[in-house]
Amino acid sequence: MKRISFLLIAVCAMAVSQAQNSTDGLRYATDNINGTARFNALSGAFGALGGDMSAISINPAGSAVFLDNSGNVSFAITDVDNTARYFNNSQTSGENELSLNQAGIVFVFDSPNDSNWKKFTIGLTYNNTENFDNDIFASGRGNTSIASFFTEQAQGIPLDLLQLRFDEGISDLYNFLGETEGVAAQNAFLGYQGFIFDPLTNDPRNTEYISNVSNGNFNQEYTYLTQGYSGKYTINFGTQYGENWFFGINLNSHAIDYDQSTFLFETNSNPGSSVNQIGFENNLSVLGAGFSAQIGAIAKFEDFRFGLTIDTPTWYEISEETSQYLETQRTVDNQVFTEIVDPRVINVFENYNLRTPGKLTASSAYIFGKKGLISIDYSFKDYSNIEFRPTSDTFFANQNNVIENQLTGASTLRIGGEYRINQLSLRGGFMYEQSPYVNELTVGDTNGFSLGLGYNFGNYSFDVSYARAEQERQQQLYNIGLTDAATINAVTSNVVLTFGVNL
Repeated sequence: MKRISFLLIAVCAMAVSQAQNSTDGLRYATDNINGTARFNALSGAFGALGGDMSAISINPAGSAVFLDNSGNVSFAITDVDNTARYFNNSQTSGENELSLNQAGIVFVFDSPNDSNWKKFTIGLTYNNTENFDNDIFASGRGNTSIASFFTEQAQGIPLDLLQLRFDEGISDLYNFLGETEGVAAQNAFLGYQGFIFDPLTNDPRNTEYISNVSNGNFNQEYTYLTQGYSGKYTINFGTQYGENWFFGINLNSHAIDYDQSTFLFETNSNPGSSVNQIGFENNLSVLGAGFSAQIGAIAKFEDFRFGLTIDTPTWYEISEETSQYLETQRTVDNQVFTEIVDPRVINVFENYNLRTPGKLTASSAYIFGKKGLISIDYSFKDYSNIEFRPTSDTFFANQNNVIENQLTGASTLRIGGEYRINQLSLRGGFMYEQSPYVNELTVGDTNGFSLGLGYNFGNYSFDVSYARAEQERQQQLYNIGLTDAATINAVTSNVVLTFGVNL
């Protein structure tokens, strides 16, 4: 089936029923290891070390470890390889992306010699906390049709709301349903106009519907495309007290730019099915802005370093837009008809607030003189504290209930080491992150390792790193009706290049 391009027009609907769930909340609550090449090469185990631009994002006291004014910039080449298993069929897909990974500058102000406060620092940094570019393709022969999604959405909705009236177009009624009835009614309208189901009676007050797709087997292809990023812009203040104590605070501004498009193509040859082909597209665009803060400290005792950081929750305001498209093919009296239901309407939802959980990080490191170091970071974040707001909203209250029951606290362990040979540094690391789900299946644990090297030219430095992380998860196709899930094994690889300079 040839897909028809979606044409945006300036018609907006304020839908009264939104579709946020635990998946959306978790998407914005998760932060991955992204930073300088040195930071990535040690798997982000920098909480007790400092002296690195991205280490500031883990522990704000890290800026006070800098001896001179410094700046750097990093670029990343990210490769995501997905293997999707769906009803005993396996498909591979992936995405490659070049992006700005981080940039930052730190200014160091030395205090007078007789002051216990040795220096003060001010830092400005940017870190890419999540790269959303991804491409998943799954196909298989299932036993549940996408028709069940539309039929279940329609139950309880009067037939009169799904039928076009005189001089009323597809866009008009779709827009009206979004303003007055919500997303479920819009889905039902698409299904009815695409002849996926019929009413039990032609009474306008009818609220029961039967599918025109018979039970049996269904060939399905599912495409899931995402792009965008989440980033953290930080103003940092740090200070050193005496020879052994470093303190800092971060004020963070967060940005979200996320686009998602899903397309399901289904065919069947089941006896009794008048509809034999369905193509269903959904598009989502998200913009968000948020704020958080961090306070941290580093203590130095001879060759040992200890760090502690407290991250506040992040408070977001998020706006969303959606659009849909449906195409079906049906056979009536041996004649084939193609039905295109293209509302060409953008649903603009009312802005909502999201609070993602805070985090506690404890770190330690051992310095082998000028030869090298080993560092360990442990952090804990309770994902069951994700909260949609306002909590007085019934829908949000229900979703918060689901999140509290489905998600749990998760620990992350990062270990990194560095060995220096004159100006050359050899690096490596390991990371492990627990699943944020109680069942540990919807999203599994994440395991990864990293390697890297760097060369210090004096006032300049160049670093490169390679990091690999692997995770398995269940990609549920839809929340209603067709709830089958594909098992996705995702392997993410990053190559980061950093150029640094002492100013």
